[in-house]
Amino acid sequence: MDFSFTEDQQAVRDLAVQIFSDCCTHERSKELEDEGAWFDEALWAELANSNLTSIAVPEELGGSGMGLVELALLLQEVGRYCAPVPLLETGVLGALTLTRHGNEAQRKQWLVPVVDDAAVLTAALEEEGCSDPARPKLRAVADGDGWRLDGSKSRVVAAGKAHGILVPARFEDGRVGLFVVSPEAEGLEISEQRSITWQIQGQLDFTSVRVERDALVGDESSGEAIVREMADVARLGAAAQMLGVGEEALQRTAAYLTERKQFGRQLGSFQAVQMRCADAYIDLEGMRSTLWQAVWRVSEGLRAGAEVHAAKWWAARAGDRVLHSVQHLHGGIGSDIDYPIHRYFLWSQQLMSQFGGGSQQLAALGALLVSDDERPRL
Repeated sequence: MDFSFTEDQQAVRDLAVQIFSDCCTHERSKELEDEGAWFDEALWAELANSNLTSIAVPEELGGSGMGLVELALLLQEVGRYCAPVPLLETGVLGALTLTRHGNEAQRKQWLVPVVDDAAVLTAALEEEGCSDPARPKLRAVADGDGWRLDGSKSRVVAAGKAHGILVPARFEDGRVGLFVVSPEAEGLEISEQRSITWQIQGQLDFTSVRVERDALVGDESSGEAIVREMADVARLGAAAQMLGVGEEALQRTAAYLTERKQFGRQLGSFQAVQMRCADAYIDLEGMRSTLWQAVWRVSEGLRAGAEVHAAKWWAARAGDRVLHSVQHLHGGIGSDIDYPIHRYFLWSQQLMSQFGGGSQQLAALGALLVSDDERPRL
């Protein structure tokens, strides 16, 4: 079997590498961090001009009409360069979801601005005290031909920059609906939050926020399945970024160990150091194989719940091991907050817990493996 990427997929990755290598230097990242401006407007505009922000938008709307594999390749490069852009939110959670489940009017309303105006999309999947995005506490109460939303969402990336926010909510009968909400909706208050990577997020407080029927993605019966699909691809997007973070961090470490000398010898010549690097390499290969297996199965419409949780578990546990090894092998300079490797460590810590950490993935994986839907077929 041929596991290599197609020419088009390689071209997408090469274009991303060219843009990120030019724009995502350590000096530029440090400048943004010092300014408190996590979102790189110039980089986002360059990605939009190259059609990379709209890669999952259908061709008839001006996008590239590609899918999850191409998005995962892009997100791997986002992680490799620690690029401060909401590509996962816009491409995976926003464009991919609306392309698959939105109606024609919704796709035109929310996806055309992504193509024409470099608009940002995001999704509010996380709530305090709620670990399952498909079991939201935010309420949707019927109001005429629409609904009123009440409750809160937290850690919504780029909420203040977004053109539209996808919001799961629970109906009175217990079913789940997915709504596209404007950040300027009356009754919606957005408070700024900051992550450990200086990423700007948002606390969303809904107070009788009115949404019309045309804001509902799918219908009242399909919302839970759509949100579960969103959570799965979100986990894979985070895993792809973690793989890029780990690969680049280990590559930088190998270069450092070649140059740095101790006791008159290169650090990389010591057996213990070599074994630590070898362990990190094996962890990265585990992350890579589980990621691409899950991405392929989801892209092909195959049952992939267990594979998705396995990929995110590897990203969380193995990614954490890799970045701790990288920081340790750098010695004291690895703890210098002005040294580039510290940025990779912070990114790893955020990605490790985003959309569920290792313990949550392991618990979900165990539950799936003993259920009728995910039991291995002999």
